[in-house]
Amino acid sequence: MAAQVGGETADHNPVPQRADAVPAYWSAVFAMTLCVFALIASEFMPVSLLTPIAGALRITEGMAGQGIAMSGAFAVLASLSISVLAAGVDRKTLLLGLTALMGLSGVLVAMAPGYVTYMAGRALIGVVIGGFWSLSAAVAMRLVPQREVPRALAVFNGGNALAMVLAAPLGAYLGAVIGWRGAFLCLVPVALIALLWQWHSLPAMPVRKRPVAAGGARSVFGLLRRPVVRLGMLAVGGLFMGQFVLFTYVRPFLETVTQVDVTTLSLILLMTGVAGVVGTALINAVLRQGFYRTLLGIPLLMAAIAVLLTALGARTGVVVGLLGAWGLIATAAPVGWWAWVARTLPEEAEAGGGLMVAVIQLSIALGATLGGLLFDSSGYQATFIASALILVCAAALALLTARAASVVAA
Repeated sequence: MAAQVGGETADHNPVPQRADAVPAYWSAVFAMTLCVFALIASEFMPVSLLTPIAGALRITEGMAGQGIAMSGAFAVLASLSISVLAAGVDRKTLLLGLTALMGLSGVLVAMAPGYVTYMAGRALIGVVIGGFWSLSAAVAMRLVPQREVPRALAVFNGGNALAMVLAAPLGAYLGAVIGWRGAFLCLVPVALIALLWQWHSLPAMPVRKRPVAAGGARSVFGLLRRPVVRLGMLAVGGLFMGQFVLFTYVRPFLETVTQVDVTTLSLILLMTGVAGVVGTALINAVLRQGFYRTLLGIPLLMAAIAVLLTALGARTGVVVGLLGAWGLIATAAPVGWWAWVARTLPEEAEAGGGLMVAVIQLSIALGATLGGLLFDSSGYQATFIASALILVCAAALALLTARAASVVAA
C-alpha cells in the first residue's frame, strides 16, 4: 500500500522539453508494469498468510506481521539513499538489479528455516520497494514522449491496482492448496519473466548530471520547513499507520473472531480488493466535489469502520460489508494525497513525491509493528481501537493541513 506512482527522488533526469524528444518504449512500460504487479504482490502477500507462517516458523502472528514492518522500514531507507548509493549507475542496470533482488527475496522467504531468514527476505523486498518506486516516474519520462507520460504512469498504476486486488485472496488460496512457502515461490518465476522482459525492452539509461541542490535527501527534507507540507505529511502518515495497524491482522481476525473458512476468507479479501478498484475509479469525481472535505472524511469513515468491526466482528454478513467499505475507501485514499502533492508542490513534485514514498513506507512499518504488539498482548479489540484513534488523529491533521493551505493561498 501499497504507494501509488507519483514522484521520485532517486533519478533526477530532466523531462524532455519536446514532446517527440523520446522514442516510445511501450514494451518496456508493460515489462515494468509486470514488475510492479510482482512487487506489490510480494509486499502484501503475508497479510493473507500470517497464520500458516506463524505456525511453520513457531512464532506469534504478531511477529509474522512484523515482516510487513521490516519491508516498510527498508523501503524508507532505500527511497532516501538510492540517489547517493547508485548515483552513477545506468537506470536500466539498476532496475534489473532490483528485479533480481525481488526474486531472491521470494526464494529466501519461501525457504526460510526460521524467523531471521524470513525477516531478511522481507528486508530485501523493502529495498526493492523503495528503490523501484523512487525511480518509476523518472524512468517513465525517459521511456515515452512527454505527452504520453501520464498514460505510462496510469499503466504502472494498473499493475499496482491489480496486485492489490489479487495479492491477499490469491495468497490465501495458494496457501491452502500448496502451502505458504509455495505461494511465495509462485512469485519467483513472475519476477524472472519481468527481469528478462525488462532486459530485452529497456533502453540504456545513463544518468544525466544536474546540480546536487536540485534533488537528494537534503532538498526532500527541506520541504518539511513549510507548515502545509509538514502537516500534510503527518496526515498521510497517520492515515497509513492507522490503516495497517488494522489491515495487517485482518486474517487472524476473520479466522478467530468471525470464524470463516479459508474459501470464505479468500472471497472476502477478493471482494475487498475489487471494492478498492471501484473506489480508485470514483475518487477523482469525489475530490472535485470537495478536495479537503474528502481528505478529512476518508480517515473518519475508516475509523468508524474499525470501531464497528470491534463491536460486530462475529457477524459474518456485517463484517463482509464493513471490509468492502474499507477497501472502497482505503484503496482510494492515496490518490487524493498524490493529488495534494501536485497541488501543493507543483514546482517540486519530484521531491514531494519522494518524501511521500518515505512517509508512507515508514508509516506502514510503524502501523504493522504497533498492530502486532497490540494483537499479541491485548487481542483484536485493542488493535482495532488503536487503529481508529490514529485515523481520527489523521483526520484532525488533514483539517489543519486545509487551514494551512488556505493561509498559503491567501
